[in-house]
Amino acid sequence: MIETSETQGYAGPDRPADDDLSRCTRCGLCEQACPTYRELRVEPDSPRGRVFLMKQVADGAAGIDAHLAEHLYLCLGCRACETACPSGVPYGRLLELARYQIEERGEIAPERRGWRRFRHFAFEQLLPNERLFKLAMAPAQALQRVPWLASLAAAIAPGRLRRLLDMIPRNGATHGALPFEIPAEGERRARAGLFTGCVMGSLFAHVHESLARVLRHNGCDVIVARAQWCCGALNLHAGERTHARAMAKRNIDAFERAGVDFIVLDSAGCGAAMKEYGELLRDDPQYAQRAHDFGAKVKDVSELLHDLGIRTDFGTLKRRVTYQDACHLAHAQRVRMQPRALLAQIPGLDYIELQYADRCCGAAGVYNLTQPELSAKILEEKLDAIEETNADYLVTGNPGCHMQIQAGLKRRGLRTKVKHLVEVLDEAYSQPKDM
Repeated sequence: MIETSETQGYAGPDRPADDDLSRCTRCGLCEQACPTYRELRVEPDSPRGRVFLMKQVADGAAGIDAHLAEHLYLCLGCRACETACPSGVPYGRLLELARYQIEERGEIAPERRGWRRFRHFAFEQLLPNERLFKLAMAPAQALQRVPWLASLAAAIAPGRLRRLLDMIPRNGATHGALPFEIPAEGERRARAGLFTGCVMGSLFAHVHESLARVLRHNGCDVIVARAQWCCGALNLHAGERTHARAMAKRNIDAFERAGVDFIVLDSAGCGAAMKEYGELLRDDPQYAQRAHDFGAKVKDVSELLHDLGIRTDFGTLKRRVTYQDACHLAHAQRVRMQPRALLAQIPGLDYIELQYADRCCGAAGVYNLTQPELSAKILEEKLDAIEETNADYLVTGNPGCHMQIQAGLKRRGLRTKVKHLVEVLDEAYSQPKDM
């Protein structure tokens, strides 16, 4: 361990706040909400244990070292502890800031040097660079367009590569880039900016198309703001804040120019990060207020449709459907009721509630790449619950959940297909009505 004063305590404005750390009363109600604690039964791998480790550093009783890094990076960042906590500990914010401190000033243990190289490439070179990211996604997009080739590649690939290939969405055929403006059908109710993002824009463009059709049908002008890009969520989860701030500013500028009433998302992780731009840019004199105003306009599509009052001229959709709460929708944004309420309005749909629907599936951004064994164990509980429903569709609202669960279903040979909420709504609108 490096024994210098620089590793003792946190420094700078991007540090876990003492007031936030002091909110934890160590009651333990967070522990059964935590996926890693349920699997490992180790106190430092529970939320209150991790908060205790962070507080030790803040109090100068411990350093920013490999021990702290080990336990903080084993966390999925699902934020289920936040909805379980009676004291309102902002665990997600604490985790991101503590990881930032580790990356800026912590010890580089030998076993973490591979992570550092991955982190530097993924979050400081790949995600901030739109052209490079799209180039990296081109092979996956090609496999989407030729499903039989994707299936063949997955069948002959070795274990870890097979899992990655199984994660590529199979229903990714699209009609090309969306135009800048798609006018509303009927009476105009809102001017909605569609956030395209990085992974969603590259691998889930078909979901964006469904989103645009559903919003248009519900009286929204759909605006696809030019120059928008990645929300920065994956960077923030990995303790990288410099490029995340630059990406946030780029998105704020883009949507201000577009002049929209709302920024609408079909990705829970992106929505949670963008709603918190005000916190990220709170010390920036040029962007602090603008970031706050921007965050107030951010809506998950289920929120917006529920608030507007969805048009119910659906056809009959005879499907058995269950719903998986994306962690950053249920726990970070506290959006639970709205997706279920929208599904309930579709004629013919047989909805069955998923057991432990708000428990993490193990995807957690890049967690299924950096912690594959624990991620797979956490996924098994989710797959068991889905199998019990015998559903035609598993509906979820985040690309990481979609890909993680899709790969698990394929491995088990289950018939359930993973769908986004807007895909189901779009399909229901296109069905004939029972006479």
